[in-house]
Amino acid sequence: MIVDCLTVGLLQENCYVLGCEETSKAVIVDPGDNPRAILESVRKLGLTVDKIINTHAHFDHVMAVDPIRRVTGATFHLHAADLPVLHDAPERVSLWLSAHIDPIGDPDEFLEHGQIIEFGKERLEVRFTPGHAPGHVVFVDHQGGQVFAGDTLFQGSIGRFDLPGADGPTLLRSIREQLLTLPDEYEVHPGHGSSTTIGAEREYNPFVGHSAVSLE
Repeated sequence: MIVDCLTVGLLQENCYVLGCEETSKAVIVDPGDNPRAILESVRKLGLTVDKIINTHAHFDHVMAVDPIRRVTGATFHLHAADLPVLHDAPERVSLWLSAHIDPIGDPDEFLEHGQIIEFGKERLEVRFTPGHAPGHVVFVDHQGGQVFAGDTLFQGSIGRFDLPGADGPTLLRSIREQLLTLPDEYEVHPGHGSSTTIGAEREYNPFVGHSAVSLE
């Protein structure tokens, strides 16, 4: 699988362009800002974007959705439980950044736990992982041994759970049941910061690792 990570926006969010080497079909994960840079990556890689797939709808992950949808004709996919978060994005941008954005269009299709997203010969499994956001999901590439984890699990940390719709114990359960059940060697590509591995976080993460102090 082709994987290109672009760090975009004031909150330094990781957007991922994923492509099939054989067919040049692609998906974009969490286009948070700077649509020009994301589309330039797509052009340089010679890809055709079929789908925009979002782990969740916090504003730093969705602000480039509509510009990319207009240019590429790609469909937008999000879990239904995060629709209120998507609708709230303009207000959050005003509060956090003192800026204005237009409302973001509703998804073309809703994601569901266990769904398989296909682009060319590549496949991603959708796993429902609420806690940071009510409709958060992650995308697992079993063939490549990697997971696009959004704001669930970070290198040495976990996603915030002090935001509207978030819940700490729910997030911990999601990580333990949907991420830490993956093999140690799986690489974790988060929504912010550096990549890590399931094994490293299982061992050393202060929230969910072997010596973690429970928040539950």
